[in-house]
Amino acid sequence: MPGSFRGPEVTGSSVLRSCPRSGGGRSSVPGSCPRVRRWPGAQCPAGPELCIVGAAVSPCGRRESRQGQITEAAPTTHPCPPGARPCSPKYFGLDAMVCVCNATYCDTVDPLVLPAVGSYVKYESSKSGKRLERSEGRFQRRLYVVLTLDTTQRFQRVKGFGGSVTDAAAINILSLPQKAQDHLLRSYFSEEGLEYNLIRLPMASCDFSLHAYTYDDVPYDYELAHFSLRDEDTKLKIPLLHRASAMSKQPLSLYASPWTSPTWLKTSESYVGKGTLKGEAGDRYHKTWANYFIRFLDEYAKHNLTFWAVTAENEPTAGLINNYPFQCLGFTAEQQRDFIAQDLGPALANSSHRHVQLIILDDNRLHLPHWAKVVLEDERAARYVHGIGIHWYLDFIGPIQDTVLPTHELFPDYFILATEACIGAHFWERDVILGCWERGNQYSHSILTNLNHFVAGWTDWNLALDLEGGPNWVKNYVDSPIIVDSSEGIFYKQPMFYHMGHFSKFIPEGSQRVGLSASKESKKTALEYTAFVRPDGAVVVVVLNR
Repeated sequence: MPGSFRGPEVTGSSVLRSCPRSGGGRSSVPGSCPRVRRWPGAQCPAGPELCIVGAAVSPCGRRESRQGQITEAAPTTHPCPPGARPCSPKYFGLDAMVCVCNATYCDTVDPLVLPAVGSYVKYESSKSGKRLERSEGRFQRRLYVVLTLDTTQRFQRVKGFGGSVTDAAAINILSLPQKAQDHLLRSYFSEEGLEYNLIRLPMASCDFSLHAYTYDDVPYDYELAHFSLRDEDTKLKIPLLHRASAMSKQPLSLYASPWTSPTWLKTSESYVGKGTLKGEAGDRYHKTWANYFIRFLDEYAKHNLTFWAVTAENEPTAGLINNYPFQCLGFTAEQQRDFIAQDLGPALANSSHRHVQLIILDDNRLHLPHWAKVVLEDERAARYVHGIGIHWYLDFIGPIQDTVLPTHELFPDYFILATEACIGAHFWERDVILGCWERGNQYSHSILTNLNHFVAGWTDWNLALDLEGGPNWVKNYVDSPIIVDSSEGIFYKQPMFYHMGHFSKFIPEGSQRVGLSASKESKKTALEYTAFVRPDGAVVVVVLNR
């Protein structure tokens, strides 16, 4: 039944901190949280507090607040749940806070315990220093700002949230002491962390590698007799994947994306720059490249790792650009359609990996809906395809209502998944800004916008990078939710990390988006929000106040 969801809400003036930073007493600490204007990603101004709220509540709950303050019916404060460890803060400027972890200490979040009917559990993060801080309360009436929940309105189901295990991410994680490595992996994958369930894996090298390579760099080896995983797989990524899997209460969904084929299959005969596969779909070049996917899946299976999906190519339009600076392989939409129809689709279907799902595009969403129409209106290709992958880098010139929304309307049976995002990739952005809250805001805004337009999940780029934003063999440095300082044996959890957690921790795979609408008063606050019914029947509402 439709109902109003009422409870505490951050709307502009004060917040109630119900979970102290360290052991001991309870506290209620006010903190400013007004609306602020957006800032470019490269800037991180000091200023008012920004808040994001994630709440797990009972079905048909009610949530409301007075404009400009938090109000709780019989407000209660609680110490951190047994075992939960608070953030160990470090500042890199006013309000630029990270949480520091090392071999002996790391902040945690206890496993989620659902509230009783008629009450809620709230998790809050803020620019002033809150990081997934937990409080409880009961619902009330006669308040001003109302978000109305309608569980009869049902939309897409969630696949999940996660990040990418690149060579660079693996190198950084393994540069830490063993116990610090464990803290980092638990922070992402365990019940005391963000509970990621998606991992994207480059198929061989990408720019976030120490050098360019593929799994068969022996020229003209059309039988792939020399195909072999590299040390980057067997000594770095594969061991980390097993450790992450062991820490997760749920199966992890792995998906792989190739950046480049062996150079002897390419028109450019180079890892970089403009180049496509030689020949045309159906010939030995294309068959060999399709079989390369199968060999990759075969070799990982020998290490007891199976994949949920593969993408047909990472950013296929990159290989159509002259002088592109790192690994790429060009496809037009028509070339990808024909490659899938004649080569990759049949290769997967006729292999032991026929269960592996196939994702097209894996590129900026501005190519939609055109790319999807070219591939999916051809039944020869469409029968092998399961989903569409999108990147965020050119979102500012490809509005979601003009790209993703019409794609979903045209092809509702194919999932849409955000497969890559990071900050610092544009020339006007600084690579790494430690403690920048606005970058977390950008993550949450993107995730909320995507979820509210039928996207089934969101995958971050590198799980961890160094202080420079690498390593990256072409110096294409960017930011990451976790930054590693291997010289000190520590890592920093950035605001982006906690913003990710407001989604991944509370919206598990199989959750379904439901209706959530705002009253006129609520719309004046410029809140961003979404709501989901979880598989266990609880409702999750995530609210962002930028």
